[in-house]
Amino acid sequence: MVSRSYSNLLELASGDSPSFGRMNRRIPRIMTVAGIMSDIDDDPSESVCSDPSSSSMQKDRIIIVANQLPIKAQRKSDGSKSWSFSWDDNSLLLQLKDGLGDDEIEVIYVGCLKEEVHLSEQDEVSQILLESFKCVPTFLPADLFTRYYHGFCKQQLWPLFHYMLPLSPDLGGRFNRSLWQAYVSVNKIFADRIMEVINPEDDFVWVHDYHLMVLPTFLRKRFNKVKLGFFLHSPFPSSEIYKTLPIREELLRALLNSDLIGFHTFDYARHFLSCCSRMLGLSYESKRGYMGIEYCGRTVSIKILPVGIHMGQLQSVLRRSDTEAKVKELIKQFCDQDRIMLLGVDDMDIFKGISLKLLAMEQLLVQHPEWQGKIVLVQIANPARGKGKDVKEVQAETHAAVKRINEIFGKPGYDPIVLIDEPLKFYEKVAYYVVAECCLVTAVRDGMNLIPYEYIISRQGNDQLNKLLGQEPSTPKKSMLVISEFIGCSPSLSGAIRVNPWNIDAVADAMDLALEMAEPEKQLRHEKHYRYVSTHDVGYWSRSFLQDLERTCLDHSRRRCWGIGFGLSFRVVALDPNFKKLSMERIVSAYKRTTTRAILLDYDGTLMPQASIDKSPSSKSIGIINSLCRDKKNMVFLVSARSRKTVAEWFSQCEKLGLAAEHGYFLRLMRDAEWETCVPVADTTWKQIAQPVMQLYTETTDGSTIEDKETALVWCYEDADPDFGSCQAKELLDHLESVLANEPVTVKSGQNIVEVKPQGVSKGLVAKRLLSIMQENEIAVDFVLCIGDDRSDDDMFELLR
Repeated sequence: MVSRSYSNLLELASGDSPSFGRMNRRIPRIMTVAGIMSDIDDDPSESVCSDPSSSSMQKDRIIIVANQLPIKAQRKSDGSKSWSFSWDDNSLLLQLKDGLGDDEIEVIYVGCLKEEVHLSEQDEVSQILLESFKCVPTFLPADLFTRYYHGFCKQQLWPLFHYMLPLSPDLGGRFNRSLWQAYVSVNKIFADRIMEVINPEDDFVWVHDYHLMVLPTFLRKRFNKVKLGFFLHSPFPSSEIYKTLPIREELLRALLNSDLIGFHTFDYARHFLSCCSRMLGLSYESKRGYMGIEYCGRTVSIKILPVGIHMGQLQSVLRRSDTEAKVKELIKQFCDQDRIMLLGVDDMDIFKGISLKLLAMEQLLVQHPEWQGKIVLVQIANPARGKGKDVKEVQAETHAAVKRINEIFGKPGYDPIVLIDEPLKFYEKVAYYVVAECCLVTAVRDGMNLIPYEYIISRQGNDQLNKLLGQEPSTPKKSMLVISEFIGCSPSLSGAIRVNPWNIDAVADAMDLALEMAEPEKQLRHEKHYRYVSTHDVGYWSRSFLQDLERTCLDHSRRRCWGIGFGLSFRVVALDPNFKKLSMERIVSAYKRTTTRAILLDYDGTLMPQASIDKSPSSKSIGIINSLCRDKKNMVFLVSARSRKTVAEWFSQCEKLGLAAEHGYFLRLMRDAEWETCVPVADTTWKQIAQPVMQLYTETTDGSTIEDKETALVWCYEDADPDFGSCQAKELLDHLESVLANEPVTVKSGQNIVEVKPQGVSKGLVAKRLLSIMQENEIAVDFVLCIGDDRSDDDMFELLR
């Protein structure tokens, strides 16, 4: 291997860290966009550091992790019982490597083999795969693999992510704790295998798909600064569906341990962000074109980019002689018989909508009898990837529908539907693409689906195929697509006829439209699609993702971080390099040896948790404050955004406690003192403008309230729907800033609030007033403790500094 790795945590804990060569070759650029969203790293003093003197010219390295390796394995036929391995050219993981280029980046693969390898052979197989293919196989016991893959992945995660709820036990998919434990165990095994080859300071790790959604937590726990990306190839369901999952928060927190999370479409990303908002209370922001979620001081970036196809591979298949031979055969079978081929290529599973497509074909033949005898739907059914009753039901339903439709509309020598349910080689599928006049994809839910992309490139063809089809080289190419609205590639193909696959009549009409459309328009649509697909290939996708991953991780070396939490609740808190952790021992020591102390305490979120129903202080809090106040060396102030009436009532038992209300506008040195103002008395006529506006938003936002203070107005949406409340708050903020532009007030948003208050009022006024009082009385302060929990408290911190 190029670099040494940590084989276990003991090596790291001992401090006997190896030297790693820094990378000199960066990830290739495909675009230049300003803006950096990153925010995580260890404390440099605590992290594993490279020795600069050991730097060498070394390629970047990325570890690609997925459920399956891009490897074909089979027993040799020479009787030796040894294994033969080769690359799986159809694997997306292998194709993305070609997009990166061997000269730029070294790629290591971690994943399972499709075949089971006996325990006695595993070491030998691992050695062969590592040396010859740079692959690290993950070996799983058969029963564990079954519970992990066919159990949790295929029977629970996969249906739910495709919007199928386990409403009854007969449907399957009910949550099973033992299957979940198997899933977690397998993810941990993957983490162990990655640990054997990772250079944690330099390597990038790219995890793929829903099989390994908790893997980021295990990696982040072992190396807080690991450069980690995750891409989800399936749909991500809406929050209403996702929140039915019992382990919903564990999966979200695990994904958020990545630096970059990728999705095919904005819809999938939007659903993920909504789940983070509703279930974890996390908000996201867009910064210079990049979306990110603030999570424990880190910014987790969100990437939206659909995957593409491997242009080089597909074009080489189009040039093969056996492809040409198959095209000739299909031309003779369909074109020479004056029949138009419509094509469907789908996996045999419940979400691909094969039966809906067959019903639409039947409806087309009923509504447009002129097409009877002229069109043929060729349905290629790839073998199902999962197992279960649902797969058998789909197979039975499909065969029954084909048989019935062919019996009704078939004639001697003509069947309107040709079902191919045996595995085809890729060149055979490509031949069908070349000949088909229209491609139909009617999946009811699908993550991406690259069939339309392959069809478009195949229809572009080459000179030899043009001759077979009787076309001149200069003839504009054409293709027609009828695709479901519910597949990931739909937003990218704006020239396709998009349909709701559940609407059989609409799909039948779309098929007729595709057949009747004028040739010039077919050519224009094809040209538009070809331009997009050929430029947004798998290489573009992989380079773009890794470029963003590198950008997101740029600040790793500048951040200090601490790991907190147990199990799947583990997360990393990342902070500015200048941050100093508050030491309890240091505070106590300083407190004991000082004689004049100023203590300023925020209330909401500091003395009282934000989520508390009863906002009044507990008797324990009152007791602690009185204990502090009884010490004559202390001057204690409580600084709150609440009204003076409220805080005076709540802390009436605290005789010597100083109070500051409404962000410091009102101030009282002790219970029996008069209230004073830190700024000149404010004119509150602006309330006549602001209150009707707030009232309007309160009426239209269920769960929101208005708090009318003496000098301020607060609109609170803590109990409203989080998404709608946040949206309304942004609108209200803009509205108030507009109507109050000429008034002596500031409009600010806070945690679940929008507040209007007089200009110049802040909690910093309290700290300033307190210190000035002590200075006037010639009291030299030798201890200041200020505690707060949000940005409104920063004004106190800044002034005290």
